[in-house]
Amino acid sequence: MSSVSRVLSEHPDVSPDMRDRVLAAVGELGYYPNVLAQGLRSQRTMSVGFAASNITNAVLAETAVGAEGELRRAGYGLLLTDAGGDPLQDVANIAMLGRRRVDGILLAHGDERHRRVNACLKQVDIPLVLIDRDPPRGVKIPSVGFDHRSGMRAAAEHLRLLGHRRVAMIVGGPRRAARERRAGVQDVFDRCEILEGDFSIEFGYRAAVELIGRRPRPTALVAGGNTLMHGALRALRDASLTLGADVSFVGCDDVAVAEFHQPQIALVRRRPREAGVRGAQLLIQILSEDGEPENVLLPTWFAAAASCAPPP
Repeated sequence: MSSVSRVLSEHPDVSPDMRDRVLAAVGELGYYPNVLAQGLRSQRTMSVGFAASNITNAVLAETAVGAEGELRRAGYGLLLTDAGGDPLQDVANIAMLGRRRVDGILLAHGDERHRRVNACLKQVDIPLVLIDRDPPRGVKIPSVGFDHRSGMRAAAEHLRLLGHRRVAMIVGGPRRAARERRAGVQDVFDRCEILEGDFSIEFGYRAAVELIGRRPRPTALVAGGNTLMHGALRALRDASLTLGADVSFVGCDDVAVAEFHQPQIALVRRRPREAGVRGAQLLIQILSEDGEPENVLLPTWFAAAASCAPPP
């Protein structure tokens, strides 16, 4: 038994002959170690939770892919939960991951101001890393985030140089991203019209309908998020407005609705998969007690395209 244990734990003090015999028996029997039993001895389950607010969001899906690959290489398994946009389900998912005794949690919850969510984060005793979210006030939680403000500021500056002065923005969703995106546009246009609401396709549609119905109509529209962009593009299509000719348009993220749209959409871009990788690395550092973890800030950038042109 001790020889088998040494082989399966990759202990160096095993002869080549013994290793070959044990691995041959493993293959013949289809044996795999009992992770629960190993966890009782090591006080580790070698599993990490990823609590996502809404995994149908392409950005969160890409983030989870990046995290899973990095964790797998480090010997950890990933348990994924989806709250479907419901903050109370975020709370339930965090509690469930705790009962499963995961070693740590990567958290991308939906509402940073929700009382029950923040109370949960203040009480949880599992190592956490936030993915592009604000921690509750007075609570220190390591995080990986994006510099949304700089990318959105570059987009607004591009619109200003094209001659736009009546600019409107649709914003919503996770508070950190919404706040930074809004600030980036207001760095350039302090009189920008802004509608804030749910981070959904439906709100993006309703807000765009309202904004393009105003007189005078904004000459440029900024959608501060990929789901908001989806809804806004649908509203512009229904109004028979041509991007770049009738109204200029800026969206966020490299998602399918942007990739296949004609004319090509100007985007504030980022690398969600890198956020997953860096978040996993940060959590592994915490679990291995390898120094004091430092927050990570990843870049965003603006890519101009034909959806932005001088105002009509």
